Amino acid sequence: MTKREVVKLAVEGRRPPYVPWAVWLTLEARQKLIEHYGKQDLSDELHDHIIGLGGGDLLVDLGDGRVRDVFGVVWDRSVDRDIGQPSCDVLPEPTLEGYRFPDPLDPRYFDSIPEQIEEFGDRFRLFNVGFSLYERAWTMRGMANLMMDFHDDPDFVDELLGAIADYDIAQVRKALQYDIDAVAFGDDWGQQRGLQMSPAHWRRFIRPVLKRMYGVVREAGKYVFIHSCGRVQELFDDLIEIGLNCFNPFQPEVMDVSALMKKYHGRLAFYGGLSTQRTLPYGTPGDVRQVTRRLLAMGRDGGYICAPAHSIEGDVPVENILAFIETLLEQPGWRASR
Repeated sequence: MTKREVVKLAVEGRRPPYVPWAVWLTLEARQKLIEHYGKQDLSDELHDHIIGLGGGDLLVDLGDGRVRDVFGVVWDRSVDRDIGQPSCDVLPEPTLEGYRFPDPLDPRYFDSIPEQIEEFGDRFRLFNVGFSLYERAWTMRGMANLMMDFHDDPDFVDELLGAIADYDIAQVRKALQYDIDAVAFGDDWGQQRGLQMSPAHWRRFIRPVLKRMYGVVREAGKYVFIHSCGRVQELFDDLIEIGLNCFNPFQPEVMDVSALMKKYHGRLAFYGGLSTQRTLPYGTPGDVRQVTRRLLAMGRDGGYICAPAHSIEGDVPVENILAFIETLLEQPGWRASR
């Protein structure tokens, strides 16, 4: 059975021969492993089950640690090299007048897909649409401004979110021409203690647009993944209703991982779950092994992809990263499939 087939079983809530996984790494954490293994290509060490396709922004380097994305947002990456801080000044007023959206079909988003599929053909193919809706809106308008727009100018919010969705859908339709398995939308709605907006505002502004976006993927017979950090479990039933198959990153600091896996088994799969706030940076290798084994035990009946709750940061000791990887590889089903 290929890695691709194992992930499909897990996403569908069926029992796989072992729990599939993905190891997310920031630039700093990846460099630690490169130095440990003495090689740039970590494929044979990580054995990731998912290949990420597309996604990301086509960035222009402005110098001094700053880059500009295709939407015109300038990101300061002088401290955070992976994401950075956005300027949020593309739309200083609540209007799209004079603004031109970038080309969603820029070939640079798609040119590498055939080569990646050829190289990692046994992996589950996940096309990524980062900053897919609400996040894209607030990085262009500014979060405080967008929150005020919810109240003061709802028609503009509808227009902005609709235009962003049109961009995403055009990109997704192009991606669906390739032999992919799923589309992953990135859109953080949460914080540690709940949503960044009221549930009523999420259902008024966000849900209808997501339903349209998810529908394009589901109509093509593919899976829908969403990445949303924070405490957002009050939205799970809504998300299932509009077509979600798999939720990520499944943060244990803000979610009861065990209870949610039991409650939604067969209806929603989860992807993530290993703490990048506590266990990985501050635990011992033994702690990492213990928590990883617990997650694997909970996911053995399907509905789970084991992964960090976010990309592993540079402050995580290399011994802890290795403990995570080694515990994944100890699964009897994985060893039997080799």
